[in-house]
Amino acid sequence: MSRRKFNVAVVGATGAVGEQIIGLLEKRDFPVEKLKLLSSARSAGTILRFKGQEITVEEAGPDSFAGIDIALFSAGGDVSKALAPHAVRHGAVVIDNTNAFRMAETAPLVVPEVNEHMIGQHQGIIANPNCSTIQMVTALKPLHDRYGVSRIIVSTYQAVSGAGAKAIDEMLRQSKEVLEGNEVKPDILPVSSLPVKHQIAFNAVPQIDKFQDNGYTLEEMKMVRETKKIFGDDSIQVTATCVRIPVVYGHSESVYVELKNDYDLEEVRGLLSDAPGVTLVDDPASQSYPLATEAAGKPDVFVGRLRRDLDHPRGLNLWIVSDNLLKGAAWNAVQIAEIVAAGKE
Repeated sequence: MSRRKFNVAVVGATGAVGEQIIGLLEKRDFPVEKLKLLSSARSAGTILRFKGQEITVEEAGPDSFAGIDIALFSAGGDVSKALAPHAVRHGAVVIDNTNAFRMAETAPLVVPEVNEHMIGQHQGIIANPNCSTIQMVTALKPLHDRYGVSRIIVSTYQAVSGAGAKAIDEMLRQSKEVLEGNEVKPDILPVSSLPVKHQIAFNAVPQIDKFQDNGYTLEEMKMVRETKKIFGDDSIQVTATCVRIPVVYGHSESVYVELKNDYDLEEVRGLLSDAPGVTLVDDPASQSYPLATEAAGKPDVFVGRLRRDLDHPRGLNLWIVSDNLLKGAAWNAVQIAEIVAAGKE
């Protein structure tokens, strides 16, 4: 029996995540009948390759989605807000990788290893969570199922690729300037509406996205709100501090979690070893633990440095690392697309 094929659109096709999505659609042999690549007017006309064919990128507009079955958006929240409803109007299922619809009641917020069952409740739009949230909840899912989670304290160490290609270029340029003893001129980071910018090379910047009235950044509040929504549990206490560091690919997280019930550390290791999408790297005797450099280019979430808290009887510390452009974005979106496609075949 032949597989049904789908007309697929990728919005933001020339961006870092868009290119990853296109590569994954090819690598996974997604059942594509026709692939439409869309972008801003600035990038329209770019030629990209898919399965040996050259495809010209078109400017995205309200009528770009006629005949499209699945539309993967990764071109910024404003673009998603403007165009995703038009894609739905044309009959497409939208998988959106921005913050535009994550907290909307009508849009399920999905990490397939955690809450795949929510996909079927969509009303045209399925939201991809924030990259930092995705890797954390993937690792905590088996612990939440077994013991329950009452509190999470997370500090993130996030790669500059999360801020786009220009941020990568800035980090590399600044690194060269520092090593050559020249003046460093920051232009990009932190990404906010304020003109103040900080050096990222050989530095750690404790700001990702804009500050909110409560003193937290939007990135931190995304982790708080999205974790509760994905787990379907508003009682979980979450606090976050998000930091940008001079790493190209791969977000790292120090996570302290308080469980509702007593746990056995060896059982925790077993749960994580068996969890889908999780790779346990936890052998202190051989200095083996997750590293951003080793997670880059891989789809899994890597977990290590497991240790019982010294004071809280149900406290557990973990170190969680994942490629922010793969599991944190493109791979999670393609996983969702595969599930949507399978449900329509």
